[in-house]
Amino acid sequence: MLRQPILLLARSEAVKKLVSTMPVSSGIVTSYVPGEGTEAAVEATARLVDDGLTVTLDYLGEDTLDAAQADATVAAYLDVLQALSSRGLARNAEVSVKLSAIGQALPDGGHKIALDNARTICRAARNAGTTVTLDMEDHTTTDSTLQILAELRRDFPETGAVLQAYLHRTEDDCRRLAHEGSRVRLCKGAYNEPESVAFQDKLDVDKSYVRCMKVLLQGDGYPMLATHDPRMIAIGRSIASDTGRARGSYEFQMLYGIRPEEQKRLAGEGESMRVYIPYGLEWYGYLMRRLAERPQNLSFFVKSLISKK
Repeated sequence: MLRQPILLLARSEAVKKLVSTMPVSSGIVTSYVPGEGTEAAVEATARLVDDGLTVTLDYLGEDTLDAAQADATVAAYLDVLQALSSRGLARNAEVSVKLSAIGQALPDGGHKIALDNARTICRAARNAGTTVTLDMEDHTTTDSTLQILAELRRDFPETGAVLQAYLHRTEDDCRRLAHEGSRVRLCKGAYNEPESVAFQDKLDVDKSYVRCMKVLLQGDGYPMLATHDPRMIAIGRSIASDTGRARGSYEFQMLYGIRPEEQKRLAGEGESMRVYIPYGLEWYGYLMRRLAERPQNLSFFVKSLISKK
């Protein structure tokens, strides 16, 4: 019932201004998005690195049907990679890229455009001394994204993948990608997917997440376990211990502003902990679309403001 009203609000510049300037709302925005430009993103990165954390940066935007906008997104990534290198942060910070933001959805040659643009970003990341992870989007793009990943890995084998545990196919995808040198981020998934392709019940999604963790942690790749769920974190640590995984051969990931004290606690206990920082001009639409896809996320964000633990 909330989906359409939230999407309508996402297109309102007046509401965006109100949300970003009201005292409480402004706190919500800056809690989860450090700013719109490179400088704000890099400063947030520096603070987290000082706390013993690592970072992945996502320049917000997706589903672009404008080639110029895709080019602008590539330029933003090149800019932030240069800034990270200049500040000596590239060793502890990588970038996450949505292929639909760099041309995948363009009607004429989108696959090739996205691949070429991703190569440009991967080359810049390697020159800066860091890596790229390809974000996963809704299920209609999964095959295309994995195909582009395979093509990129021919020249840039360090490129990371993302898999979403709520999709029925993901356990098999984990098996295919759990090989030596393969970095795979496992998340639960945030899109509103149909029952034909995705688990709908939270318990079923949790069970799939655990199965996928086992596959990745028992494999030869580098698992990146993206979850804020204390139970999933405990299970992941247990599986890692049971399989003889050394710390540093896998990592946990959380969103910027979500459970920051837990992030630091895990890092303090010797776990590799990476923080996903979204930034850029599209922060408002991004936040509202995430709420529209899964309105229950609204209560999650509100709870996280009440308790930063």
